[in-house]
Amino acid sequence: MADNTAVSQTEVSRQDVLSLRRSPLAERAAELDAAGGSRVRLREVPFRTQISLRAEPGGPAADGLEKVLGAPLPRKVGQVSEVEAPVTGYVLWFGPDDFLLVAGDEAERELSCSALAGILAEAVGEHRGQAVDLSGNRTVLELTGPNAVDVLCRMVEVDVHPDFFPVGSAILTLVAGSSAALWRTDEDSYWIMPRASFADHTANWLLDAMREFADRP
Repeated sequence: MADNTAVSQTEVSRQDVLSLRRSPLAERAAELDAAGGSRVRLREVPFRTQISLRAEPGGPAADGLEKVLGAPLPRKVGQVSEVEAPVTGYVLWFGPDDFLLVAGDEAERELSCSALAGILAEAVGEHRGQAVDLSGNRTVLELTGPNAVDVLCRMVEVDVHPDFFPVGSAILTLVAGSSAALWRTDEDSYWIMPRASFADHTANWLLDAMREFADRP
């Protein structure tokens, strides 16, 4: 009985802690929503699980990660792979040995971000690589709509034309002059992932660039 009570108290405590979280743009949700229209929309997607994975492609650390994830890592820089274990999510490949696992909010599952990072670190083992929980490092700004790409063109130095940046592409780049991950999640949908401390800065630039495409009365 004592053991069951301890487990229950731990679970309640974790949910209580998670309920106290505040995303970087929580107080601007209404502002972001009001700026959107039929041509382009912006919202924050907070509290995404983000686990940094470092492993040499084809090496033993990568092999261990693939066994745990139940799917191969991306085979080319800029590509994205879908995984289903230990959580449902996506792995983005940013550089030679630099991957990022992105999944849903840990409040919606039993496995915490730190526990997930621990499982993946065990998969790396003593080989060269690592798995680190960076979930609080970045937030997500979702830009959608037929003119989303036009807004991005005013903020990035890379070519985001569909011919060069198709659906399922993800890169690290500068967005509004600050470092951010950029992921094209659908035909007219992009995830912009700035560091939490630059969330307001990035949102301000996006809102300014969106004005040109606002619905007219």
